[in-house]
Amino acid sequence: MRRGYKYFEAIEKHAVLLGILTAIMVSLGGLAEITPLFMAANAVEPPPGVKPYDPLRLAGKDIYVREGCYTCHSQMIRALRAETQRYGHYSVASESVYDRPHLWGSKRTGPDLARVGGKYSDTWHRLHLLDPRQVVKDSNMPAYPWLEKEPLDANDVMARMRTLRLLGDPYTDADIASAPQALADKTALDALVAYLQGLGVSNEPAVTSDVAASASGTTGLASNADTTGNADPARNANAASSAGAAGNVNAARSADPASNVNAARSVNAARTDNPARSVNPARTASPSRTASAAGTTSTASAPATTPAAARTARASTPGNTEAAR
Repeated sequence: MRRGYKYFEAIEKHAVLLGILTAIMVSLGGLAEITPLFMAANAVEPPPGVKPYDPLRLAGKDIYVREGCYTCHSQMIRALRAETQRYGHYSVASESVYDRPHLWGSKRTGPDLARVGGKYSDTWHRLHLLDPRQVVKDSNMPAYPWLEKEPLDANDVMARMRTLRLLGDPYTDADIASAPQALADKTALDALVAYLQGLGVSNEPAVTSDVAASASGTTGLASNADTTGNADPARNANAASSAGAAGNVNAARSADPASNVNAARSVNAARTDNPARSVNPARTASPSRTASAAGTTSTASAPATTPAAARTARASTPGNTEAAR
């Protein structure tokens, strides 16, 4: 054990050797974690609907990078409600499969541009690039007036397309040969506007039939649930019954002539709903003035006692005055 430990002791006592061996082990661990990610990224297939940049938009993307637009504008909408409500659907990796380098960004001095395509007209973009204060009064974006007179180099764009084809972009010989015609009489401003108008439009993945069917099914279920809840017969019947009963009771009470008589001087059976407040039948001489001991509202439907009859009954029955009090 003593002899085996001397090798570790030599490493611990020599700082340079310890540093070199530590760097080697850290590098091996890093490669073991990073290499599979690179391999998986190279195996990603572009989704349907996403195509490589055409010559004009490719030139515009290079101008976008050259002028440093990505330092103030991101192209990545996060999956947060505040961002999706402002910018649109959150970004997915497949939208940037042909971006080299990707322009997701990490800082927003200006708004996100991932879905800016079609939001404004070409004229608006041209004015905004030439003099941002013309369209946004408080903008702190710099102007780019030289882009309006800068011509495009078709040979340079064709060379870029050949290089991108080596990296995996599906450019054909016909696509590369059509670049001079596509860039004829175009300026750098035209190319940049074309690039901006394609963001969120030309690189939008196509919606597959499975996703569309799933969304349609979810909407249908929600619609059926709402319809079932609104058409519940039991709920509607209960609501109608409750409303009708309350209306009948109120109508009976309002139509009772005895309710207009001074409550301190009369005992109205139709208005006595509580058994605890009912007048004792044994002390009431007139049956028409006897309150219902069950406390129901059926008495309210009986013919009401007139004020004259009530006064006559009170005069003939000594105990009624005490009961009313």
